[in-house]
Amino acid sequence: MSHGKGGPTNGGSAGPTNRASGDRTGALLEIDGLGVTYPGGVRAVDGVSLALRAGGALVLLGESGSGKTTVARTVLGLPGRGAAVSGTVRLAGTDLRTLDERALSDVRGRRIGYVPQDPSSSLDPLRRIGPQLAEVLRRHGVADGRRAARAAVPGLLATAGVPDPERVARAYPHELSGGLRQRAAIALAICCGPELLIADEPTTALDALVRGRILDLFTTLRADCGIALLLVTHDLAVARRIGGTVAVMRAGRVVELGPAERVLREPDHAFTAALVAAEPGARR
Repeated sequence: MSHGKGGPTNGGSAGPTNRASGDRTGALLEIDGLGVTYPGGVRAVDGVSLALRAGGALVLLGESGSGKTTVARTVLGLPGRGAAVSGTVRLAGTDLRTLDERALSDVRGRRIGYVPQDPSSSLDPLRRIGPQLAEVLRRHGVADGRRAARAAVPGLLATAGVPDPERVARAYPHELSGGLRQRAAIALAICCGPELLIADEPTTALDALVRGRILDLFTTLRADCGIALLLVTHDLAVARRIGGTVAVMRAGRVVELGPAERVLREPDHAFTAALVAAEPGARR
């Protein structure tokens, strides 16, 4: 999608309106005119519209403070204390913003999985990995009883790429490497068979080899399980590896949107071009 070098997403005297949402036919996730304002008038997200198909990948790319994490957390119904939210967020046609907290909590467990940057924020440090997974399965009615839930755990860990899942199921989070903790967090996020997986900077704290394996795992989950991926990152290399569609964010707005290969090879917007030029190893 071309908007002219350095131009806004949608031209006009009022500035970019971010209607660059692509083809919405058959979209699983539809974000329309999303705005998030915090106390004091801080506008973190300003009129963002995006769409993501089932099994597809959408990467929110931008600097710290660009609003990408706020978009992801607002999809989850967790924009933050005191946030004023406008616009719509639909999952398979259901406007998530109309749901009460109980219904949203069920959506977060069953239909949307979340992988944080720090797996410690989703894993209980005082409990073994296996019982944590089994509890989520029982809570959302995925497994019928304790025995069935326990029996399902090794398979879930294996799906998340965990070697020796029986050992990991018996381990506490602190007994695992960073890569294994993140895989356990991914297993927790996908254990109920979600339609959408949201991952917020999931590889930042990992070394290059483990980072690549985690990103490959996301690709496998899309291909084998049909899970759509919404990934937040500031890393152009991560965006390239995930592929799909990239939405470049700046100051709460989407300034460029298109196929990852095109956007990161031949950017239209001046800000995207600056990001690409600043990447380590970029030709100057």
